Amino acid sequence: MKRIVLRDPTLIAPFGEPARDLRILNKPLWLLHRDLLARHCQSVVEIDDWSAIPAGNEELLVHKDNLYFNKEFIETFIAKARATGQPCQVAFAADDAMITAHALRLQEGIRRQGDVYVADIYYFPHGVVSNPQTLIIDTEPQEMGYYHIPSYMAPNQGDLVFQVPIRTICSIENWVHVFMTNSPLGVFGWGRKLEKDVAESWRLKLKIGFRSFIERKHFLSSSAVVKIGKNCSIDPSAIIQGPTEIGNNVNIGAGVVITNSLIGNNVTIMQGSQIMLSVVSDRCYLPFRSALFMTALMENSMVAQNTCLQLCVVGRNTFIGAGNTCTDFDLLGKPIKTLHRGKLEEVGLPVIGSAIGHNCKIGSGFVIYPARNIESGTTLIYGDDHAVIPKNVASGIYTRPPVFYPDRDPRVGRLPSSERPMEPIHAEQFRD
Repeated sequence: MKRIVLRDPTLIAPFGEPARDLRILNKPLWLLHRDLLARHCQSVVEIDDWSAIPAGNEELLVHKDNLYFNKEFIETFIAKARATGQPCQVAFAADDAMITAHALRLQEGIRRQGDVYVADIYYFPHGVVSNPQTLIIDTEPQEMGYYHIPSYMAPNQGDLVFQVPIRTICSIENWVHVFMTNSPLGVFGWGRKLEKDVAESWRLKLKIGFRSFIERKHFLSSSAVVKIGKNCSIDPSAIIQGPTEIGNNVNIGAGVVITNSLIGNNVTIMQGSQIMLSVVSDRCYLPFRSALFMTALMENSMVAQNTCLQLCVVGRNTFIGAGNTCTDFDLLGKPIKTLHRGKLEEVGLPVIGSAIGHNCKIGSGFVIYPARNIESGTTLIYGDDHAVIPKNVASGIYTRPPVFYPDRDPRVGRLPSSERPMEPIHAEQFRD
């Protein structure tokens, strides 16, 4: 079978690259496609539009290059499409919970057509024809969550849950989709699949139970669900729970906790770091006490000590300094919005972090609000006059008087803050 790839040139902010070049589960999307389809397709042709598809009677698989799909999804589609013997386009039921909850916002690739949703994946047994029939694929979603949001904080939003599928698809047209495909639909999906496999297979239950008994480990920490590569150094006090995959030449220090995550090759994770439902790509470095929760780091990035990233995406070759926090919740209870094609649009989630592009350098002490973007190539230096000490400080007492607002309780003060936009800071400003 020949694979025809329809290129989508849309640049994804803040990375400034098309979706095909962004890392999903520690692989560029184009490479992920190649590996998933290698056993089905013998050749590949990349084109810009339908008119460039070569004529002929070959068996074809056609898809857009910004679509993420997992192995279970694409193999189910190919098997069912071949069984029909007819030209097919992938489709989804109108009440598919994963599609309606997570796949429709901030994108146009998955769209309503009649009484179903369709996406740009096609199968043609004898060359391209018009009007292929729709083939409905059930994503098999299940509601899964991990913490309860107190009602006094989010009275109208409830618990934070995701519709986690067995068969995953997403049209990547915004950084939020990069987050979704790496964490909730990616590594969290591994947990969903493990639950399903264990429930359906007594052999797998016995295998994991036997490994746990022999290794004297917790069920989720046994080698049956934690895959570790070659030449790794892991401190005995580290806690690793699966389903987790760890690459080659990885160094994990004392007290590290890793849960349901993907760790790439040549990664260093130092003492006390915590990683949950996250992707740490090749050659990343996490000093002591850094924390990642549902966050994706692309290759060659570093998150310094005491920094907490929640529901974030970080590009490649990026440094994030010590003591930074990416918040993920709007305390005023308003819907969280992010920039999409020049407009602010709701992300459709009660919590989400931020996106930091490629080749960024972020200094220490920043607090980044939910759904904010930091463009590729940015350097941020914390320059608040009262928070950064660039010179020697003489003996004495220094205070910042509170500012009182007449429309607030007079007992509540607020430190003055600058209303001017952030400006570049040069080293000369810190000299005597």
